[in-house]
Amino acid sequence: MRAARSLVCIALLPLFAGCQMLSVFDGQPRTQSQAGQTRMQGTLTAADGQLLFKPCVGEQRYVVKDNGGTSILQEAASLADQQGTLFADLRGHFSPSKAGGADSEVALSQLYRVERSNDACGDPDFPRLILRASGKAPDWNVDVSAKGMRIERAGQPALALPYLEEQLGDGRFNLSSEANNRHVELWVAPQRCVDSKTGSVQHLTAELRVDGQVQRGCAYFGGSRSD
Repeated sequence: MRAARSLVCIALLPLFAGCQMLSVFDGQPRTQSQAGQTRMQGTLTAADGQLLFKPCVGEQRYVVKDNGGTSILQEAASLADQQGTLFADLRGHFSPSKAGGADSEVALSQLYRVERSNDACGDPDFPRLILRASGKAPDWNVDVSAKGMRIERAGQPALALPYLEEQLGDGRFNLSSEANNRHVELWVAPQRCVDSKTGSVQHLTAELRVDGQVQRGCAYFGGSRSD
């Protein structure tokens, strides 16, 4: 099967001023149906033996039902003793509580990440991001948006590059760039990943390769992608 590829050019970079910007993702339906489902970010708390989810916006609380087998209860428990608010990014079917109580329910189907954070709800970059990947030892971070990818590595100048995306099957994909005489690849796979420093759990593993240097870490979809 021919791999689907898309080219993204950073309009603000003079070097690529003549490039035509194309959409990173083709907008075609994904294999897993998302009909009737909503992606939300918010905080998790435990009460009366149940896990409650409160969206970043609004006061409504939802009793979490892990219909998708995401292990959110275990993930939340593993972070319970750490400082900070327990933040979750998830997707599911939100509906009124069948028990007729004050809380509604969310039938969870996808857990994108769960972490201890006091400011994740206020991340101004999240809505425009397609993907965020990061790792440690040394620290590195990649933000991917419709304008390209920005790579930050400890002790190195930041890189802002256009990229090609190659779908590899089974939810795996690769982002690559040969711009500015740099050879960059970001390999992403759908696999539970734990940040070794913070303990946060993300739904993707990532491997960054810059001019032959390999660094590994975790990743999650930003607000611009929810498959």
